[in-house]
Amino acid sequence: MSENRRVVSFHYTLRNPEGRILDSSAGGDPIVFLEQAGMIIDGLDEAVQALSAGTKTTVEVPAAKGYGAHDPSQVQPVTRDRIPVEGDLKIGDQFQTAPDAGAPVVTVVGIDGDQVMLDANHSMAGVDLSFEVEVLQERPATADELKQGKPLPVVD
Repeated sequence: MSENRRVVSFHYTLRNPEGRILDSSAGGDPIVFLEQAGMIIDGLDEAVQALSAGTKTTVEVPAAKGYGAHDPSQVQPVTRDRIPVEGDLKIGDQFQTAPDAGAPVVTVVGIDGDQVMLDANHSMAGVDLSFEVEVLQERPATADELKQGKPLPVVD
């Protein structure tokens, strides 16, 4: 891992292969990240490393460098009584499997009586992604940022 890493801020618009906008930072705060720290998906991190402030471009990220391939083993049937959600469930519902913040998020992909089919894959697994990127600022990472693995507020 290179110690010549940067803290980079950028705006983005994320589109799926059909061109539909999935997410965007437009109108909000830019993304600020430390290169090679696992803060953003690998394919985008790698592409932004080659960009300088003021650059506007489109970055194509294949699924393998985004959220990975869709893993069929992550789709499992569960009985309704094991699901920590009150009330009716419908296909497309998402919930965390436990109350702690790091618990996996699953999506309901099927319901058959008392059996609920849950998919623990990321919702963008298996999807090639297209990012319209505008790099706003870049600066060398400080020793503390490299040690902590994240950008720190700059004190003037």
